[in-house]
Amino acid sequence: MTAWYNEHDRAAANWLRELIHNGHIAPGVVDERSIRDVSADDLRGFTQCHFFAGVGVWSLALRNAGWSDSRPVGTGSCPCQPFSAAGKGLGFNDPRHLWPDLHRIIRDARQQGQLWPDRFFGEQAPTAGAWVDLVRSDLETLGYAFGSPDLPAAGFGGAHIRQRFYWVADAYNAELQKALAVTPW
Repeated sequence: MTAWYNEHDRAAANWLRELIHNGHIAPGVVDERSIRDVSADDLRGFTQCHFFAGVGVWSLALRNAGWSDSRPVGTGSCPCQPFSAAGKGLGFNDPRHLWPDLHRIIRDARQQGQLWPDRFFGEQAPTAGAWVDLVRSDLETLGYAFGSPDLPAAGFGGAHIRQRFYWVADAYNAELQKALAVTPW
């Protein structure tokens, strides 16, 4: 097993298991616990960790991009409702604001000497500018370089314009990190 998928919705978790069984996404295990109950120790031995896995879109997208199942990566698209225009507008006060829990896991893994995840991908609603700022700050503090383009689904063949922030954090690129540390943005 190379991948660990975290999905607390039972129907989505069962769908993930079916996709794994049929070979559509990286082989692995599905953990149905709340992210609040997951620790860095739970991730030891996994090459890929997909938080808020839904129906395995990140695993499938990575495969389609030529990313091997044996290549380390983390993904995590936190719930967007706290920051989405379709949500209640509670932002950081919404109980579904789960970035602090994902950040805790990444931070603890790095503090315990686990270098995983050195590359991490995610996405969020474009109305979450303050959220993206927090994620950027938290990940840069942990030694990641960070980028987040705002892209429309229509740009990738979608039948609608729905904007999304896609982001990547990269701890491999030491030269880029060094440049970011001394460049005033």
